[in-house]
Amino acid sequence: MKEGIHPKFNQVIFLDASVGFKFLSSSTRSSNETMEWEDGNTYPVIRVDSSSASHPFYTGKQRDTETGGRVDKFKQRLAQKK
Repeated sequence: MKEGIHPKFNQVIFLDASVGFKFLSSSTRSSNETMEWEDGNTYPVIRVDSSSASHPFYTGKQRDTETGGRVDKFKQRLAQKK
């Protein structure tokens, strides 16, 4: 690779604070927040909104917000107007 044109690639801890799940991976991102990993080394921490431990697709805990079809919703709106 050409020197000086690529971002620095470091080990970082990705932390999903909503469930306390964390994993070590490589990234070009960095952070001022650090945490000690299981191997005894300290790495930067990147906080994420969701991970495989909290995302409904992976956990199987999807919420069914759709309780009725389009026709049912239309009838409910029509009944409210009357």
